[in-house]
Amino acid sequence: MKKVGLFLGADYKGGALQYNQAMLEAVASLPKEEFQAVIYFSSNYWEEKLKKYDLPRRKISTGRWGRRIYRAWWTMGLPVSGWRKASPLVHDLTKKIINEECDLWIFPSQDRWSYQLPVPALVTIYDLNHRYNKQFPEVSDNGLYEKREKHYIEICKWAEAILADSNVGKDQIIESYEVEPEKIYVLPYIPPKYIYNTELPKGFDFRYRLPPKYLFYPAQFWEHKNHKNLIKAVNILRGKYADINVVLVGSKENAYDSVWDMVQKMKLSEVIHFLDYVPDEDMPELYRRASAMVMPSYFGPTNIPPLEAIAVGCPVAVSNVYAMPEQLGNVALYFDPSSVNEIAEAIERLWTDDSLCTELRERGFIRAAKWDQFHFNKRLCKIVRNVLDKN
Repeated sequence: MKKVGLFLGADYKGGALQYNQAMLEAVASLPKEEFQAVIYFSSNYWEEKLKKYDLPRRKISTGRWGRRIYRAWWTMGLPVSGWRKASPLVHDLTKKIINEECDLWIFPSQDRWSYQLPVPALVTIYDLNHRYNKQFPEVSDNGLYEKREKHYIEICKWAEAILADSNVGKDQIIESYEVEPEKIYVLPYIPPKYIYNTELPKGFDFRYRLPPKYLFYPAQFWEHKNHKNLIKAVNILRGKYADINVVLVGSKENAYDSVWDMVQKMKLSEVIHFLDYVPDEDMPELYRRASAMVMPSYFGPTNIPPLEAIAVGCPVAVSNVYAMPEQLGNVALYFDPSSVNEIAEAIERLWTDDSLCTELRERGFIRAAKWDQFHFNKRLCKIVRNVLDKN
């Protein structure tokens, strides 16, 4: 029997947390007669979540002194290889991880522990947007580019195997870091479990004064999310369609102020609705009531919100970038995120063509059914077997 460890590193809202949850489900589904699993976590978030799983779990501290020593090691530019040899002597977490004697550790948060800990690691790389979209400050400014580059170099050097979201993502890893193709496995994202909840959340209509018909875009206000071109596209159409409305979900931070200023200058405050942060339990109903979801993000290779949308029957229009066509196929409309006119054309089609929306909705249900948590679990099991067979 093989022993597999899962290191849950995400403890915040967003795609990383959703992906960790999907990975937890997949590890819990590994055949008991073939695998023994153990879960390590440090955040209080996971304590309640893990109670429903019949799996050994260990809450750990990442170690204040160990972190300080490693930070100094990293700052001085000392090699990771030296740390991997020395850390069992100075770092309690490293000792505990090694003593578990796992044949493989899975790191779904692309974090530094995947190479700091001297264990066989299967590591997810979400994206390399610091390389492919370095024009955006959130992935390149203030030394971020250099930090990310060093980080991913170490992941690729030390990992037994790497998980990518798509074939495009795999190709980008190979192109960027000359990783052997056989070392990279494609495991596409899935929507989170909560998206399938069909119950109307208590107090939903009191919390949100939604227009009867609206477009939906759930995204934090980073520059790369491209809210401004979406707003410009709506501005083109508002004279033609007086009832057009857009609902935006995302915390009021990052580039929010500049987006708000644009809405005010264009006098669109009555048609662009800001809901701020929305809890997970309210998201399915927001998708279901939307006429369509429009996602003009520059980032990829793929994204989770379109998967959420098609899972609940919300038609989708997305940026034609990287692996988005690979992810969605014929269930979405595509546009150049730099072209306000193309975004406007996609919106107009979704806003006016009910038969198109019905067709996209039906295609979306079919595609969503072909790749969900069940299929994710099966694929991960196959990948784990392949990685262990190579050792």
